[in-house]
Amino acid sequence: MHFAYTPRKSSHPPPYTSRGSSRSLSYNQRRQLKIGAIILSSLVFLLLVLSRLSHSGAERIPPGTPEVVIVTLIDDEHMSKEYISKIQENRKDYAARHGYGTFFPSISSYPVASTNSPPSWSLVPALRHALALHAHTTYFLSLSPHALIMNPSINLHTHILAPKTLEKHMLKDTPVVPPDSVIKTFGNLKGDRIDLVLTQDGEGLCPGSFIIKNGEWAKFFLDTWFDPLYRSYNFQKAEAHALEHIVQWHPTILTKLALIPQRLLNTYNLDLASRGGKEAMYKDGDFIVRLVGCESDANRNCEREFDEMNSKLKHL
Repeated sequence: MHFAYTPRKSSHPPPYTSRGSSRSLSYNQRRQLKIGAIILSSLVFLLLVLSRLSHSGAERIPPGTPEVVIVTLIDDEHMSKEYISKIQENRKDYAARHGYGTFFPSISSYPVASTNSPPSWSLVPALRHALALHAHTTYFLSLSPHALIMNPSINLHTHILAPKTLEKHMLKDTPVVPPDSVIKTFGNLKGDRIDLVLTQDGEGLCPGSFIIKNGEWAKFFLDTWFDPLYRSYNFQKAEAHALEHIVQWHPTILTKLALIPQRLLNTYNLDLASRGGKEAMYKDGDFIVRLVGCESDANRNCEREFDEMNSKLKHL
C-alpha cells in the first residue's frame, strides 16, 4: 500500500513577519472604533440638548405674547348688545395702548347652574380658560363687566406690578376680611413672591377687580376656589365669600396674596357707606371705577350708570 507524501516545504518562504502583527492590527482597529463611537455619541447628545433648549425657549415666549390679558365675563343673555359693545371697546382701547390682550368669555359657556350654583361662579372657570388660552401671558386682570378703565394712560406694571412698587403699596399685618378678621396679611412678603393682588372695601374682599399671575400656583388657586364643596356651601355672596374663606384658611394662598389700597384698582361711582363711603369713590385720575351692586339693585341701571361714567371718560 502506498501513502501520499506529505507536502514539501516551499523553497521560497514568505518574507519575515512578526507573530504579533495581526494581533496588534486588530487591537488598533478596536481602539479606533471605540473612540469613534464616543465622539459620535457625544455629538448626538449635544445636538439633542441644543434642540431641546431651542424648543423650550420658543415655547416660553412666543412672538406677540401680551404681558397682560384683561378678562371680562359677559352675560350675553341679560345684557344688551350695545352695552356689551361699549364694555369691550373700553377694554380694547386700553389694551391697544399698552400691547395687552383681551378675553371676553360668555357666562353661558360655563353652565354652573347645573350644579345649583349661582351664575356668578362662572368667573372662576372663565379665568381657568383664559390661563389655558394664553399659557405664556404673565398676568391676568379680572375685571367685572360693570366697570370702566378710566385712566387708560396707566401701565399695570409701573402702577402696581413692579416688585418694589407692589411692596410699597402692600397692606401688611392687615385683617384679610375687615374690620376684625383674626387672620391678617403677612408682614414680610416680597413683591416678587406675590401671585394674587386684591383690594378690600368695608364689607370684604373685592373679586370684581383683581390681578393674578400665571403659573402652577394660579391653577391650584382657581381649582381650589372652584371646589364643588365650596360651591355647595351656599355662601351668601357665592364665590366672593368662598374666596374670603380660602384666603383666610389656606396658608398656601395667603402667602401669595397682596392686599393693596382700594383706590389703586377698585373705586366706586357711588357713595356707599358700607363699602367705604366717600373714601372709596372715584376721583379724576383714578385707574378703574366699578358700578358695584348695580346688577342686584332694582332701582339702579348698570348700562345707564356705565354711560354716565363713559361720557365722563371721553371728556377727560
